[in-house]
Amino acid sequence: MRIVKLKQDRLNSFLEAVSTDSELWGPVKKGADKHRFKIVDNPAEFDLDYTRTILPPKKIFLPPRFNMFKAMPTAYEEETMDPTKKILFGVHPCDIHGILIMDQFYTQTYNDPYYIRSRENTIILGHSCWPDEHCLCHSTGTDVANEGYDLFFTALNDEYLVWIGSSKGDDLVRIVPELFNEDLSDRDIQNYIRWREDRSKAFKAEINFKAMPDFMELKYRDAVWENLSHACLACGSCSNVCPTCTCYNVNDKPRLSENASDIARCWDACTLESYSEVAGGENFRESRSERLKLYYTHKLQAFISKYGKPACVGCGRCAATCPVGINVKTVAGALDGEEVDAFWSRYATEVTK
Repeated sequence: MRIVKLKQDRLNSFLEAVSTDSELWGPVKKGADKHRFKIVDNPAEFDLDYTRTILPPKKIFLPPRFNMFKAMPTAYEEETMDPTKKILFGVHPCDIHGILIMDQFYTQTYNDPYYIRSRENTIILGHSCWPDEHCLCHSTGTDVANEGYDLFFTALNDEYLVWIGSSKGDDLVRIVPELFNEDLSDRDIQNYIRWREDRSKAFKAEINFKAMPDFMELKYRDAVWENLSHACLACGSCSNVCPTCTCYNVNDKPRLSENASDIARCWDACTLESYSEVAGGENFRESRSERLKLYYTHKLQAFISKYGKPACVGCGRCAATCPVGINVKTVAGALDGEEVDAFWSRYATEVTK
């Protein structure tokens, strides 16, 4: 892996040069304090001083809803997603790890053509970040990305150290080689080491992830699941904002203007009551406690045995999103025997009095 330097004031020139035939996506501010990945015409619109976007990069590879087929009485037509070339800039390490998990999921057993087409046409440009009170990626080991990107930009003072992670990334650098400097000094290396040390000390939240598979097994019938269910709104927000949730449904929507229907693929969530409903109206996970247990078994236990890593990348989106405080940190803390200060915990105490 090769590392080069780029002056920060040359970043926009680089992005403009490499995106002439591609959509340029990156973090853009939305409202007072939120961010989202969005297509831009001018890279100056990017706001790199962000911690997390509302939705993770998965929305770019597999949108919340897209049409797969146009169904007619005696035939159907495939309506594939447009494999537009994209450059996705500003992706933080935790989200890169989320993409790597999706790469495994969508290719290990069955190849998902929609995801694969979109993934192959997207270049990933990572960017360094600084943690806030919700970031757990230090505990999950996803605070640093060693793969899964084409270029990775680490901001140090007025320069970037740029890791070249693929041949595609190397090709981008070669488009405008005059913008880059290949001479790394001892000072550059020491600055990076100090930055890594300071960033590691900045993490405020942590979870004992190594023990979580055992805790999930030992406390599978623990009262904590009922306590969580009392406050859970079953809104599905935790699944929608999670970088590694892959559940989806297929809907048949008639086209009122013609004798045909759209067969659309839509995001779904195992925390929704309708998710486990089967023919005849039976529902084998009707209770919220069972659905929550399924969700967190996947995040903290089952995925590890199948893929060698938890299905949580520590991005903190669930903590920043759930209005009643049900998230990976509070659930893991409760399983670890901690006194959890969250709305769901206080509410459960009132309900059970």
